[in-house]
Amino acid sequence: MKPGLRLALLALVACANIADAAPADGLFPGGAAAYLVKLDGRTLWSHEADRALRPASLTKIMTALVFLESRKPLDGVVKVSTAAASAGGSRLGLKAGEEMRAADALAATLVRSANDACLALAEHVAGDKESFARLMNRRASALGLENTHFTNPCGHDEPRHRSSARDLAVLAETAMAQPAFARLVMTVELRVSTLGGRRFDLANKNELLGRYPGAIGIKSGFTPGAGKCLVALARRDGVTVLLVLLNGKDRWWDSAAALDRAFAEAKPAR
Repeated sequence: MKPGLRLALLALVACANIADAAPADGLFPGGAAAYLVKLDGRTLWSHEADRALRPASLTKIMTALVFLESRKPLDGVVKVSTAAASAGGSRLGLKAGEEMRAADALAATLVRSANDACLALAEHVAGDKESFARLMNRRASALGLENTHFTNPCGHDEPRHRSSARDLAVLAETAMAQPAFARLVMTVELRVSTLGGRRFDLANKNELLGRYPGAIGIKSGFTPGAGKCLVALARRDGVTVLLVLLNGKDRWWDSAAALDRAFAEAKPAR
């Protein structure tokens, strides 16, 4: 084969591979810093998928995974420290010294995205947030998450706290293999309580659940620095779509439309 023809063929192959992963026109009309959409495990569309950005409460996916893999019992007792009770942002309103089952702390972490329950759960595993962050980073390294570094378990904006859309997709797929995790992230509402009898009604912050047909998880997040973030998973007729959105301006409408478009993409092949 002539060198010129060989180069032309290589260029065509490269263009085909790029097109497969290129963002669809108007996929997120409201704008997004980064996103990735996978159809049955294959990357369909992406934009800045390897860019390290603030992940907000999508961080809690790793926190839950580290807890579940620690083999700490779900019926173990989590004691709320002063630091956990003082956690800012989304919270239950736990008080220092209160106790609750680890299963309830995990539920509050994933469903309500409660930072006080999240930090209490992390301290239950590792003693303090710094030690827990080291466990998070060790697990991230084992998963090959090259653009991820955690400095806290709950997703607060901190200078070195970062992840990418591609890394979060891998993390989400890993966490969904945990039955307790998968069950909680598709739960719309539930009630948890402290051992002292204080009750909390939790409503899932993922607004696609119960509204978008086929939605089965997994986590939303927001901080002033990260903007509106989402990892969404939906399944219809045996087809699975995973969407990761970082700093999206119109999170719910744009994500629902992107999921619809991905499901439509699957139809011609079936």
